[in-house]
Amino acid sequence: MSVIPDKPLRKDAERNRQRILTAAAEVFAERGLDVSLDDVAARAGVGVGTVYRRFADKDALIDALFEEKLSAIERLAHESMAVEDPWKAFSGFMRALCRVQAEDRGLKEALLMRDRGTVRLQQMRDTIAPVAAELLARAQAAGEVRADLGTFDVPLMHFAVGFIAEKTSEESPRYWERAMTVMLDGIRARRDDVTPMPSPPLSREQFVAAMTRKTAAARHRARTQT
Repeated sequence: MSVIPDKPLRKDAERNRQRILTAAAEVFAERGLDVSLDDVAARAGVGVGTVYRRFADKDALIDALFEEKLSAIERLAHESMAVEDPWKAFSGFMRALCRVQAEDRGLKEALLMRDRGTVRLQQMRDTIAPVAAELLARAQAAGEVRADLGTFDVPLMHFAVGFIAEKTSEESPRYWERAMTVMLDGIRARRDDVTPMPSPPLSREQFVAAMTRKTAAARHRARTQT
């Protein structure tokens, strides 16, 4: 659990806390959760002792950062609900959520951790599921999304795009948008034309390289078995 002070932090202490969280978000997103607190301190431009004064250990830092990520997703959900056009609201939410997953390796690994991962995953579901279901219902009622699309098809679409994003992250960081475009076109009840692809297809060499890379889940299993 994150360290919660009994009284408000001094301004300089709060600035350091925010610098640490910002640095951790960047480092975890780029390199995953295997980085050390020394790495986070170096990115933040503070001593590692400063990190430990704000967070008891790396798990506490991960918890605090996850809460911030969850709050950001909640804001994203409310912004999507405020969009009047049912299709733009639904498709915009789908793309935005997949972007969060695609650009943050640390978030995926935080959801795979043996103890806290299950709790975080449930928190994520509790945040996303009600909004996604309502956005889908609105789009279907407006005749924008095919009526036979089930509620649980949506999280599986997110899962599929997240897997593709991780596999192709080095060869083509935006390739997941191509997959998302195909899926969104496929679930529309009607459309006059196909949506232009936002990125080029993979070459044979890129495809082979992507398919032979281990995913976060595979790396997690390897760590827990050693």
